[in-house]
Amino acid sequence: MRLMRNLVLCAALAVPGLALAQGIDDPARAAYYDSLRGKRVAYVPVAMGFDLTEGWAAGLREALEPLGITFEVRDPNWNTDAGAQAITSLIAEKPDVIVVHNPDVQSYARLLKRAEEAGIYVVQVNMRSSYSTDVFVGADYVGMGEQIGRRLVEKCSPANGGSGKVAITQGVLTAAASIYQMQGIDNVLKQHPEIQVVSNQAADWDSTKARNIAATVIQQHPDLCAITGFWDVMDIGTASAIKESGKDVFLLTQGGGNRMACDNIANGTFSEVVVYHVPGQARDMATMIKHLLQNGQKPGTTRTTLFTPLVFLNKDNMTPASCWDLPS
Repeated sequence: MRLMRNLVLCAALAVPGLALAQGIDDPARAAYYDSLRGKRVAYVPVAMGFDLTEGWAAGLREALEPLGITFEVRDPNWNTDAGAQAITSLIAEKPDVIVVHNPDVQSYARLLKRAEEAGIYVVQVNMRSSYSTDVFVGADYVGMGEQIGRRLVEKCSPANGGSGKVAITQGVLTAAASIYQMQGIDNVLKQHPEIQVVSNQAADWDSTKARNIAATVIQQHPDLCAITGFWDVMDIGTASAIKESGKDVFLLTQGGGNRMACDNIANGTFSEVVVYHVPGQARDMATMIKHLLQNGQKPGTTRTTLFTPLVFLNKDNMTPASCWDLPS
């Protein structure tokens, strides 16, 4: 019987069209790697050393370097003039792509336009400039503001047992995260006169300033219902002031979903955190960079926006997978 099976197999192999299937090469594979190998991506954050910018850098490096793309960081360390100088230098050096985290809507606008005119793709992350470039990846801050406004109404409306008094702690007033978000909050609260904004101040992303603002507001308004702040790192200071006051103030903050956010929800420091997922944003940026480099269209000829999904994270819906950790 074994001999018979072997004879049948040999006969099949000898018949044209019955040969065993052989592998073939993917016709798009070589072009994909060739279009990316040797390219250069430069990243200009507002500063390194905190979860957002470190997380974006780690994600971009992990996605791009294995493809033969050089990835480098130019860190202005919170100095807008130094950031402008870094972009100016890069325009002269002509990398293939510049990734920019804008400190405000105006400071880099002309430089970003110059970069595209020089043949460099420009990707903006999370805080956009007034000048739109090839790609923006980040939060829809107007939409976020509207969701936050509705959450404040839900928590603090007198009809729901609240005092109606809320406070807002912005970052830098001219940053996209502040001005667009305030537009969204205003869109909602102007329809709810029962909600009184008793304080709306800028802490410039500084936790000490946020703490001092919150302490003063709580002292002036001991029946304050809620504070919404525009960055969880800054709002560590806000949380400290609430704790010291002994008052039950709902703290709604926001950030990139680093492990710190989940830890502070779990221990009661934050009531709720609006999360835009940093690893997801890094993945979206890397995908768009690869798309631009493969297609090769002239920089500045297309405009793509990828808004990041938002999650309102609290003790009720938080899971061990809700937050991410920076690579060690």
